[in-house]
Order: sequence, then structure tokens, then C-alpha cells
Amino acid sequence: MRTYLAMLFCVLSIHVVAQTKPQNFIQYVNPFVGTKNMGHTFPGATVPFGMVQLSPETDTVQYEFNGKYNSTVYRYCSGYQYDDKTIVGFSHTHFSGTGHSDLGDFLIMPTVGKLQLNPGTSENPESGYRSRFSHTNEIAEPAYYKVHLDDYNITTELTATTRTGFHQYTFPQSDTSHIILDMISGIYNYNEKNVWTFVRVENDTLITGYRQTNGWARTRTLYFAMVFSKPFYQYGHKKYDQNIYKGFWRKFDESQNFPEMAGKNIRAYFDFKTTEGEKIKIKFALSPVSTEGALKNLAAEIPHWDFDKTKSESQEQWNDELGKIVIETNTLKEKETFYTALYHTFLSPVVYMDVNGAYRGLDQNNHFANGFTNYTIFSLWDTYRALHPLYNIIQPKRNSDMVTSMLEHYNQSVHKMLPVWSHYANENWCMIGYHSVPVIVDAFIKGNIKNTDPQALLRACVNTAENNYYDGLNFYMQLEYVPEDKNSSSVSKTLEYAYDDWCIAQMAKHLGNQKVYDKFITRSQNFIHVYDSSTGFMRPKLSDGTWKPDFNTLSTHGQGFIEGNAWNYSLYVPHQPGQLIQMMGGKEKFTQHLDSLFSMQIDDKHFAETEDITRDGIIGNYIHGNEPGHHIPYLYNWTGQPWKTQERVRMIMETMYSNTPDGLCGNDDAGQMSAWYIFSALGFYPVCPGSDQYAIGSPMVKSAVINLENGKQLVIETKNQKPGNVYVNKVVINGNQLKNNLLLHSDLIKGCHIVFYLESKPRD
Repeated sequence: MRTYLAMLFCVLSIHVVAQTKPQNFIQYVNPFVGTKNMGHTFPGATVPFGMVQLSPETDTVQYEFNGKYNSTVYRYCSGYQYDDKTIVGFSHTHFSGTGHSDLGDFLIMPTVGKLQLNPGTSENPESGYRSRFSHTNEIAEPAYYKVHLDDYNITTELTATTRTGFHQYTFPQSDTSHIILDMISGIYNYNEKNVWTFVRVENDTLITGYRQTNGWARTRTLYFAMVFSKPFYQYGHKKYDQNIYKGFWRKFDESQNFPEMAGKNIRAYFDFKTTEGEKIKIKFALSPVSTEGALKNLAAEIPHWDFDKTKSESQEQWNDELGKIVIETNTLKEKETFYTALYHTFLSPVVYMDVNGAYRGLDQNNHFANGFTNYTIFSLWDTYRALHPLYNIIQPKRNSDMVTSMLEHYNQSVHKMLPVWSHYANENWCMIGYHSVPVIVDAFIKGNIKNTDPQALLRACVNTAENNYYDGLNFYMQLEYVPEDKNSSSVSKTLEYAYDDWCIAQMAKHLGNQKVYDKFITRSQNFIHVYDSSTGFMRPKLSDGTWKPDFNTLSTHGQGFIEGNAWNYSLYVPHQPGQLIQMMGGKEKFTQHLDSLFSMQIDDKHFAETEDITRDGIIGNYIHGNEPGHHIPYLYNWTGQPWKTQERVRMIMETMYSNTPDGLCGNDDAGQMSAWYIFSALGFYPVCPGSDQYAIGSPMVKSAVINLENGKQLVIETKNQKPGNVYVNKVVINGNQLKNNLLLHSDLIKGCHIVFYLESKPRD
């Protein structure tokens, strides 16, 4: 009888909360939210997981200066900085706040008056085609961006579908109106980045072509089809190549009204005569395969010229996706911060195939995605932690297709490696570990592998983990740790390899492969070899078995770690927190370490060399602005003092996330920073992806309804939710009080009712 009543109570509660579902979620999203003076998220037009991400560029900072890395370029990882005063143009591909960058393809800029093909400088906009703008005349919404270009009196409006950008420019009266297509412009640009560009003028409204670049993705080719709503009356281009060989093309004047443009560096222009208030529209489709594919994408996705129709349909896609989680909060700020974070989690990975399933593979051949959607942009060192686990709750079908995309990457890899950090048919090898593995295993453990053979996935995981020429793995397999004198960032690599190996063991266990399980469960213990009991920290070890001298626990460089120091990384054993606590002296001593981490002060010199860490992302010595520590606040759950987890996560949510343009404390890193917030705001977090457990925190929401793909609903309710009430007295799930500090995925995905009872003071 008690079980029946609990189930009835759950159903009734779900019904009551669901009735409050608002219809317009996009009103709570602020696409301007990013990170001050660091890689910003882009505010432009895109649909959820869209390949086209059409957004303004606010400067043209080069990757190098005087032959060396120019650190200023880091501010433009996503192309847009809120504090800038000029706009250079609008390009079609972007990353969302990554720590390195690429893309920024096919920049378009409307102008009037004297034709200028140089972008000019922010200090002197008149020296080029860029324009001043004001935030007063700028609007950003999901799937829509609008700005007034002050220097030209042109109003720009942008929207997009998955593969096609839709531009609408409202011109003044002018006999000298221009649309510039800049094939040189790009993010993290440098003089030799363009390998080749090609443009064809098919007729007086249709342009096709491609661009091949050598950047973060060293062999990246992207095709396009561009169509105008009005014929241009003349056109031309300027070539900026230094190539001595001209061939017999020199018999033509290619610069004006010549229908083929080819070279490394090209800027083209198309001229119009416009009346006051006349709108010129552009549809710009992308394809990873061919211009023919781009034309098919354009015809399939926007077969008309109704800008408002496309905007409305694309914004409805956002409403559908954002509506997967319906929340109520104490303040509008909290609601806007939440839905902006949820918006960020749906910006990447992106669809990477034509409407017919064709895509460019890692082997640079064309393939077809049979039975799945192919995705790209896998920032796996970041996103395995919370983004992909979030997808296993609210986007399981997409996450399953992402796993299949990773397996296809492996099948096309000459190294027989799963993706490390990959985008646009390229592996760029950024960061460490082989973190496709926890993404795959987490999806498998949680029942979200739909169209892929689990045995093939296990083989791919094993082969990736046994590649002896990858990033110190040979030493790791021989010595059971990575030695610092042979391979840098050795402690971080040892710890992350050990965790990934534990994930492989879990999958092998479930598939009944005892041999693989035994091998990798043993390897998962390798973290013990870099723990120095004399110092109480993980510490770099040399190849002769001795500890590296001159050990500095506060430094972020040269101490065997990457994007973190010994204080933070010594806490990275997500698969064995209990063993870690015992190894570090037991619960009391471990708690003291955690307390000190949050309360101590460190000098700027200890992180000054790391450009993606600032004071904004640090509490004491805890670095939330980088990912290796994202699980740390939840570790108090294993020390008998869960109230400290509750206190810490609330403090982080309240001080390091906001709804303002500087509302992130560090790079969003393709959605990971935002995914941490989503989980924490709901009251739980996946400390160890690859397991079915979530650690309890302290929810920020008053209530939440998660609409699951299986048709069921997960309802979260808080009692006494008000400022200061951050401590959890008890958690009741389907009428039964939770006996520990862990939720199980199997319970959540069935649909249930979770009630958090909050208080202003912790209980013993």
C-alpha cells in the first residue's frame, strides 16, 4: 500500500508541476554570457547542435606576432568580445569558449560607399570595411542576432538552420552597396593558414566554392553555396598571394567580373544598387563534402526567402530543446543563468554531415552515416566530466549517435585511436588522456548504446589504451606510471589514464570479458605510484623511480600537471574516492586538505603563466575555471561531512555563474562549464562517469521537471528553498528517504519524484 501511495504521489506531483511549464524558454537565455577577457561564447544565430553557427567577429587578431605566439588572440577563441566597439563581419563556424581555436569560416560584411577590401583596425575603423556598433542596437537570442552597423547605416539580422545561415541586411539608398565575402578571415589566423580557396560565380545570384585550411585541424576543407535574393550587377575580387607562378591564367583580367576565383588568399565583393530600406537576403549553406552537397542542404532546409519563417521555426527548435528541463527558481537571475547554461550545453558537438548523410571522414574520404547522425567537435578532456553525462539523461539519442561517430573516427584512424580532441574530420591531439573511453562507457552503463556493437566499442577502447606511441603510454604500460623526465604533465597523465582504464574494466566486466577486466582493473590502480606519502600529494616521478626534486605544490607549470597544481590534481581519483581518502590519511585528514584548498590564498605568480586561469575562477586554491577540479566540491560526501559539499557548490553557483556578459568564471570549454552548473543546480553531480551514481549536492531550483526521451518525467522539488537554506536535511525519493548521498541513474531514468529538504544550518 505504501508503494502504491508513493507512486500515486509521484504521478500527481509530476502532473501539478508540469502544468506550470512556460512556453517561451528562449526569453531566459542571454547568448552574450561568456568569460571576460578570455575565449567568449558566441552570441550569433544557430540551432541546437547546428553546424552553421553564424556570429559576428569583433576583431582580426592574428595568432602570431613577430613570429611568436600572440597571447591577445586567446580573447578571440569564439570570435566575439563584448567590450569591443567594432564588428568586422559575420562568419559561419565557431567554437563555444574553447581554450584553443580554429574556424571563423566565410566572413560576410555588408558596406556602402567606397569599396574597401581590407578589414582595417579597431583603432581606425575607417581604414577598412569594419564598422562601429553599439550594444544599444544589438539583440541576441537563440537562433537570432541583430545589430546596426553605424558606419554604414545597415541593419543586420541573422538566423540559421542546421546547415544554412540566413542573412538579412537592410540597406540605405545607395548606388554603391557591397557584400564582401572574405575568404581570408578566420579565428586563430596567421599568414599561411589558408591552403587554398576557390570561388565560382555560377550566375548573378549563386556563388559556390570551398576553403581548405591548415590550423588546429591541419587538413580541413569546407564547401559552401551562397545565394542572393537579388542579382548583383557587378563583382570582383582581390588576390593577396605571393605566388610567383601565374600560369596561363594571366591572359585574363581575373580581378573583375571573372567567374572563377582561385588562390590562397581571396576577398571577393558583389555590388548592388539599393533603395532606402531595401532588404538583401543571403542564404549560405555549408557542406563537409562538396558544393553539390551544400546546394542540397540549402534546398532542403530553406527552400524559400521568408526570413521570419526560418527564425520562428529555428527558435521553436530551441524551445523544444530547452523545454527538456522546466524549472522554477527564487529569482529571475537564477532562471536566466540556468537556461543560458542549458543553451550553452546544446551548442556542441555539432552535426557534421549533409542532409543525405554524406560526410568527410578522418581518412579524408567521403562516407555515409547509415542509421545515425554524424557529429564533430569533441572536446573530450573537458566534456566527459559532465556534458556527456548530462546528455545521458536529457539527450540519450544524440549521445548514442555521438558515440557511434567516435567509433567511426576510430575505424577511419590510421592510428586505430578513438578521438582525443577532434573537429571537422581531423584529430588535433589537444590535451591528455583518452577520454572518449568514459563517454562510451558511461553511455553503455546507462543503457544508451543503440546502434553500435558494444564489443566493437570495447575493442576500440582497448586498442586506444594500448597505443604505445601515444603520449607516454609506452612508459605507463612498462613502469605503471608516466615518468616526468620522459614525458611532461606526467602525473596528470598517469591519473587520467588510470581512471580511463577503470572505465574500460567496467565495460569489460558487463560484457563478460574477464581477461580485459583483469588487465585494466589492475592498470586503474596506477595512481598509487605517483602518490608521495611523505608530502601527502601526487608528485612527479622520474624514470629511475625517484621523485622529481624541487617539488612545488602550488605551481601550475613544470610540476607534472596540466591546468592545475598538486593541491587540485592530488584529488583526481574519481573511480576510487574511498581508497584515495585512506591513502591520504583518512577522512579527517582528507577533510582538512579539502578545507585548506578552499580557504588558503595563493599568489598570482602561481597561475600567471596559465592564460585560461584568472582570479575570477578561483576560490582559495580551488580552481573552478579549469576542469580537473570540477568533482572536488562533491568529495565531502565521502568524508562524512556532506554539508560542506552543499555549502561549496552553492557558493560556486552563486559567485562564479551569472546572467551577465561576464557570467562565466572560465572558458565554457564546449559546454562543460555550463553542464557543471546544470547538474549542480538540480542537486546532484556525476563524480565518476562510467558508474551509475551521482553525488548529492544542494539544488538551486525550487522545482524542476526533466522531460525524458522515454516519455517519463523526473521531478525535483525543494522544501524551504530560500536564501541561506543551502544545507540538505534529507532527500526523499518516491516517498522513501535516501540512506546515503548517492542517486542511481536507473532510478532517475525510470521517472521519479525527488524532494530535497533544505535548512539554514548543517546537521551533525
